[in-house]
Amino acid sequence: VLLVESGGGLVQPGGSLRLSCAVSEPIFSFDIMEWYRQAPGKGRELVARITRGGSTNYADAVKGRFTISRDNAKNEVNLQMNSLKTEDTAVYYCHTGPSYYGVTYYADTWGQGTQVTVSS
Repeated sequence: VLLVESGGGLVQPGGSLRLSCAVSEPIFSFDIMEWYRQAPGKGRELVARITRGGSTNYADAVKGRFTISRDNAKNEVNLQMNSLKTEDTAVYYCHTGPSYYGVTYYADTWGQGTQVTVSS
């Protein structure tokens, strides 16, 4: 499976961005789809998770500001980011796996990342 992120960029504090992750396989094949981020000099951290059934979880730092969603028709996972703060500056990665769907095994897979910079 391939994951390709898009939508990053430069935005002022308080602004919004919408990230998209294009998935090369039918998205219903995956139990969980996630967004992670990695800020300069820091480790990679989980930002948001969505299950096949649509349940969501968020890091405390982004609750109430970020929304993860999945579009099964487009095979996309999106991250709507509102009220952005300078501390949200990071490379954002789409992630899935490892998991099975029927007899098909999907390995632990990461996208290439998209840069989000929040600065005035």
